[in-house]
Amino acid sequence: MTFSDIHTLLAAQFGPDIVTANEQAIQPFLTVPVDQLVAVCQFLRDDERLFFDLLACVTAIDNGPTVDTMDVVYNLTSIPYGHDLMLKVSVSRSPAGGKLPVVPSVAQLWRTADWHEREAYDLVGIQFDGHPDLRRILLPADWVGHPLRRDYEEETQYHGIQTK
Repeated sequence: MTFSDIHTLLAAQFGPDIVTANEQAIQPFLTVPVDQLVAVCQFLRDDERLFFDLLACVTAIDNGPTVDTMDVVYNLTSIPYGHDLMLKVSVSRSPAGGKLPVVPSVAQLWRTADWHEREAYDLVGIQFDGHPDLRRILLPADWVGHPLRRDYEEETQYHGIQTK
């Protein structure tokens, strides 16, 4: 199934404004509104024409304070059908109240999302709503900040150890 075929199926299911395609990118991707992410992902996994049974990767990207967004990118694969798809969700990097950006978890759909979402939370600072165990995975629990954010400033010491 081609990228255009998948886009057409999703547009028919969710409406043309819900899922937008960027076929001009080096790797084509579909952009999904954050509030439709779980429904779109469940359709991609459960529809027998698609059967995206593998969530290969979840990546979080901080686009910086000027753009003021963060992207979460999902790489999906259908092992039996041999097709791949990239989905992207964009959220504000600085929601009201100084909280972390929030994206719904897809860990209930693909077990591999558990660790990928924890890594994105730990390094970029995206909160995954509904995640079964959202805590740091690479850094110590008491680490301050999220080191892959563009505005991250490393502490000079951690428990008396020079870090710079």
